[in-house]
Amino acid sequence: MRLRLAPFALLAVAAMWGAAFVLMKDAIKRQDVNSFLFTRFAVAAVVMILLKPKIVKLFSRDLITKGFIAGCFLGSGYILQTLGLARTTAAVTGFVTGMYVIATPLIAALVLHQRISRRTWTYVLIATAGLALLSLHGWSIGIGELLVFFSAIAFASHIIALSQWSSGRDAYALTVIQLATCAILAGLASLKSGYHLPPDRGVWGVVVFTAIFATAIAFIIQTWSQAHMTSTKVAVILTMEVVFAAIFAVIFGGERLTLQIALGGALVVAAMYMIVLQEA
Repeated sequence: MRLRLAPFALLAVAAMWGAAFVLMKDAIKRQDVNSFLFTRFAVAAVVMILLKPKIVKLFSRDLITKGFIAGCFLGSGYILQTLGLARTTAAVTGFVTGMYVIATPLIAALVLHQRISRRTWTYVLIATAGLALLSLHGWSIGIGELLVFFSAIAFASHIIALSQWSSGRDAYALTVIQLATCAILAGLASLKSGYHLPPDRGVWGVVVFTAIFATAIAFIIQTWSQAHMTSTKVAVILTMEVVFAAIFAVIFGGERLTLQIALGGALVVAAMYMIVLQEA
């Protein structure tokens, strides 16, 4: 039952991240990104502890170590992605970030010696082609693209770390430590220009939504789900974030649905559907 529920739970995470991408677009124009990220992760971690204060009793040395390492991968991914976004387009950022769908099985094969079947690689390449159609409208390689590429590697490393460490550990406690680590990293990154509180109610609203739904709830679900499926399968399902972002941008952001976007979305959905069926 849990194995069947996990892919749909991850799909819900992808939907929340897709919605957050559209909502954050305006908010980060009014607040610097590192301050936004620090507030988002700090609020998420604090809310989780306030809702379940006894969770700190589960903070063993093993859990803190594993959560800290996973949080470093996750926080580094967000910071590198943000630095890259400032130097390239949002479309290219979305595509290159989505390259974790290729980086994940590669790292798993090289580091963990996991065997990836030809059929799985086919689904990964289909998802990558879909991401390209969804995101790209011309591309040149520069420092921005390289920074985002390194963020994709960090996100892939986070997915693999959770796949290795989620099983047998409390998902809620592990998530709190990851988010606290992300808050620390974002706080350190914001020191250069100084930390600034959200400037208005609109930005606070986006912070609260992303902190509770797209961060606390989403990463609890991801941490739990990864105890029940492979890292490659997780990576392919999470590429649906780009599809949901495109859907929400068309519905709420006034963007136009083109044949290229529709075809790209169809390829990502097809890849996700086939890889879920393969391991069902």
